[in-house]
Amino acid sequence: MDKPIDWRGSALDDLREFPEAARKRAGYELRKLQRGEPPDDWRPFPEAGPGVNEIRIDSQDGWFRVMYVAKFEEAIYVLHSFQKKTRKTSRNDIQIATARYRAVVAERKESK
Repeated sequence: MDKPIDWRGSALDDLREFPEAARKRAGYELRKLQRGEPPDDWRPFPEAGPGVNEIRIDSQDGWFRVMYVAKFEEAIYVLHSFQKKTRKTSRNDIQIATARYRAVVAERKESK
């Protein structure tokens, strides 16, 4: 059974704004995650929270990232989807992912 995806904030709408090739690649990589497989190009992103990773999509249209956490058994939480403008991830993008990660953790504590 595939793990469900829980989209946080504007992550889904932001991903839908990616150019077609990057959007399709993101969908392919997320589908792999749902099946329990690692994405083809990813890296840990602990700056946003323990267990947070980012899918890296480099295309002719630019650099795109999808930040997620998959360590929880109930769902894959997609925290943030965005286009990178420089090699370094912007402080704003890190803050968005961090805030959404903290909200997931808080919700999980409340539901127990």
